[in-house]
Amino acid sequence: MTLTKTRNVRLAVVQMSMTDVLEENVAKAERLVRDAAREGANVVLLPELFENLYFCQAEREEFFELAHEVDGHPFLGRFAALARELGVVLPVSFFEKAGHAHYNSLAMIDADGAVMGVYRKSHIPDGPGYEEKYYFNPGDTGFKVWDTRFGRIGVGICWDQWYPETARAMSLMGAEILLYPTAIGSEPEEVESPNSHHMWQRAMVGHAVSNVVYLAAANRVGTETVEHGGGKATQATFYGHSFISDYTGEKVREFGETEEGVLTYDLDLDAARKFRAGMGFFRDRRPELYGPLLTMDGRTRR
Repeated sequence: MTLTKTRNVRLAVVQMSMTDVLEENVAKAERLVRDAAREGANVVLLPELFENLYFCQAEREEFFELAHEVDGHPFLGRFAALARELGVVLPVSFFEKAGHAHYNSLAMIDADGAVMGVYRKSHIPDGPGYEEKYYFNPGDTGFKVWDTRFGRIGVGICWDQWYPETARAMSLMGAEILLYPTAIGSEPEEVESPNSHHMWQRAMVGHAVSNVVYLAAANRVGTETVEHGGGKATQATFYGHSFISDYTGEKVREFGETEEGVLTYDLDLDAARKFRAGMGFFRDRRPELYGPLLTMDGRTRR
């Protein structure tokens, strides 16, 4: 069957809290996706690792048991069926097991329920409260862009959102919409900033401006406590502020710090394409000068 592509798309982002019970989280996510579809959404973005608490606050061997292979996965098939039923595109974040490797991954599910492929998070953070390098191998898929029924979509995962190279690479690959599922909130007191959520948004809004693309981020909310063992525990409060930006960098929809639900916004991909061409950002690029970007220390090698 040939699917008719549309250039007018309604995008939705989901903001929600999680528990340590997979079925509760999956059921809530499904309910919110259905809410978004009832509001006419064509693409629905869920937060990062919504299947459980953000377990990366602690380093515990037993948390590796939360990972599953793509084949026979406990909920990817459920969301594929949901996407097919509702006719929506669903990027679904999950903890992936592949042999002896583990990844922070995302499956792109098209509106017909087909799993188009998997992206594995490229940039892996390692800091107090965000001990991801203990759990996740660096992604080996490279950046991915999918030609879905509702536009060409590129997806980064959380820490990827701080890197302009990620957004530019996906835009060069043809992305018209950049999506970032995320789990971000409070830091330990010594590194906490009162402007954290503003910094987080500004970084991504800059990507929208410099690439002239629509962009959205979906975060979790609530306070989560993760046991370290031996009577110790870590607590983090996730600050929400999920948002949608238009292709000029204007925040057109935004949640607050505690709300749960769905935000929607109508995208005009043809208008964005025309504006992008007129700005000339991609016409005036000088790739031959960007050699320092391919090195760790910024020095070009001859």
